Amino acid sequence: MSDDEFKALQKSMRKKKRIATEMASEIHDLVEDRLWSDYENLIELSQKTYQACVEWSEANKALVKAEEANI
Repeated sequence: MSDDEFKALQKSMRKKKRIATEMASEIHDLVEDRLWSDYENLIELSQKTYQACVEWSEANKALVKAEEANI
């Protein structure tokens, strides 16, 4: 794997982690500030957060595998 490909994997993993973290923050804000007015959005937001975490996990596994292959 080239250095550019490895850096692209790192960038992808970081972006997916940032997105998952932002989604978790949205859930936190909803629960802390708007639960009684926006509780209907909780299921959809939870599903999106779960999917973002799955995508991060897959990207992280790909990065770990690439790191192990380059050792």
